[in-house]
Amino acid sequence: MKKRVLAIGLDGYEPSVAARLMDEGGLPNLRNLARNSAVFALDHGAAKRTGLAWEHVSLGKAPQDYGRHAAVRFDPATYGASQFGTVQPPFLGDIAARCVIFDAPYFDLQAAPNCQGLVSWGAHDAGVKQHAVPAGLAQEIEARFGPYPATPYIYGFVWPYKKRAKAMAEGLVRAVTLRGEIGRWLLAERLPDWDLALLVVSEFHSAIEALWHGYDPAHPLHHLPSAAPARLGVVGVYQAFDRMLGDYMHAFPDAELVLFSMHGMGANDSDVPTMLLLPELLYRLSFGTRLFEPRADWATTDVPMLGPKERWSVAVRACMGPTGTGAEPARLDWMPASLYRGFWPRMEAFALPSYYDGRIRINLVGRERDGLVAAADYSRKLDELCDLLSELRNPRTGAPVVRSAERPVADDPLRADPTQADLVILWRDGPLAFYHDRLGLIGPAPYRRTGGHSGGHGIAYFTTPRLPCGNCGTASSFDVMPTLVELLGLRAPAELSGRSLLDRASRAAAVQSGLG
Repeated sequence: MKKRVLAIGLDGYEPSVAARLMDEGGLPNLRNLARNSAVFALDHGAAKRTGLAWEHVSLGKAPQDYGRHAAVRFDPATYGASQFGTVQPPFLGDIAARCVIFDAPYFDLQAAPNCQGLVSWGAHDAGVKQHAVPAGLAQEIEARFGPYPATPYIYGFVWPYKKRAKAMAEGLVRAVTLRGEIGRWLLAERLPDWDLALLVVSEFHSAIEALWHGYDPAHPLHHLPSAAPARLGVVGVYQAFDRMLGDYMHAFPDAELVLFSMHGMGANDSDVPTMLLLPELLYRLSFGTRLFEPRADWATTDVPMLGPKERWSVAVRACMGPTGTGAEPARLDWMPASLYRGFWPRMEAFALPSYYDGRIRINLVGRERDGLVAAADYSRKLDELCDLLSELRNPRTGAPVVRSAERPVADDPLRADPTQADLVILWRDGPLAFYHDRLGLIGPAPYRRTGGHSGGHGIAYFTTPRLPCGNCGTASSFDVMPTLVELLGLRAPAELSGRSLLDRASRAAAVQSGLG
C-alpha cells in the first residue's frame, strides 16, 4: 500500500527544552518517536535571522534563491519601510499529490490548486490573510470547534503581569489541544483523501518569545512573580503537543510521520538593541543630540522594569522627542526604529526596522533618493561604522555588545534589493544599553520579548524505513521539503534550495557497500 506522509511543523520549537523534558519522562510519545526515527539536527544558517522560516518552507527556497532577505522592505525612493506577507506560490502546488494544509504560515492555498485546508487560524506571523479551500471551511471549523482560544497571546506581552502570564499559559495549552482536534478531524473525516498533510503548531513560538524568562533560570527576569506561571506555560505547551502527537500516531498509523523545526529558540538578544539602541546610536552620530531619553527609574537600575499596566512600545515612545513622522504602514508604527524615519534622508547611515539582527542602510548616492555617501566612500563608511560598533560596551557587564557585523552587499551595493541592508549586526548577550566613550550612555530600556530566535539548530524526525534510525548528524533546514516530496515517491522540483536526505542516505549506503 502506498505510504502517505504526515508532516508536522514545529514553529519556534527549541530542541533542548524537549530533550530535558524527555529525560524527565514528561514527553513519552515524543521520546518513543525519537527512538524509532532518523533524527537530524537542522542548520538554517544565516536565513534564520530573516524571521521568514515558514516562507522558506512554503517556497522550498533560501533567501538568496528568491530575493527576500528580511520581513521588512525599504523603499529608497520614499524612505518608507513596510512589512509584507508572502507573494509567491507554494512549491507544493507543482507536485502531483493531494495535499491538506492546516495553519502553515506564509502558505497561499489559493495559489496551489492541489492543496486544501485552512491557513491563518492561529499562526504566529501568519504571512497571509485567513482563507480556506474549499470556501466556507473556516466557518465550518469555527461552528464545530469554536474560535482560536489564545488570540490575545499570539504575540503576548506578559512578563510584568503574573495573572496575564498565567492566562497566556493556559490559553496556549488549550490552543494546542484544539489545534490537534481540528487537524485530526480534517485529516480523518473532512478531507481524508490526502497524500501529504502539512500541519504547523505555532504555540511553541508564542510561548518561548513571551514566557522564556520563566523557563530559563539564568534570565534576568526569572525572579519576577510571572516566572512561575510562565514556566508552566512553556512546559505545558510541550506536554500538550506530546498528547497531540500520541493521538496522531494512533489515528494515522499508515502515514510516515515527519516532525521538523527549522531552527531553535532561546533568550531574546535583539529587541532592545535592534529596535531602539541602534537607531538612537546612529541618530546621535548624525546630529549630536538625543531623541531617546530613558526614564529616571530605568537609568538607575541594572534591569529596567515596567509597571503592571504599561506596554513596552508606549513606554518607550513616551521617552522620545518629536519625530516629525507619521505611522508606518503594515504594523511597523509601534517599533521605535520606525520613529526615526523622518530623519533618514539627512543621515549617512540609519537603522532599518527589524525583528532580529541589527540592520544598517547606507544613504548611498545613486541608490537612495537623497543619497549622501558617494559610492567611492562606501567601504570607508562601512569601516567607520564597524569601528564605532566595536567600541560599544554593555554598561552592565563591560563586554562588547556586538558579536559580529556582516557586509552582505559589499560587492555591489548599488544592486542591493529592498530587503537587504549594508551592515547586518549580531548582538552579544542582549544588551539593554550601550556605552560609548564619545556618544555616552544610550539607553537603558526594558525587555520587550524575553525569548527570541537566538537558539541553535532545529531538528527533524523521520519515521520512514528509508532512513536509518538514530542520530544522523546535521543537515540543512532546506533539505526537509525535498525529502517530503521524495517520501511520496515523486521527484522534488529542481528549483528547491535543499537536497533530499533520501539521496544522502542512498549515497552513504552505496559507499559503505563499496558501490559508490
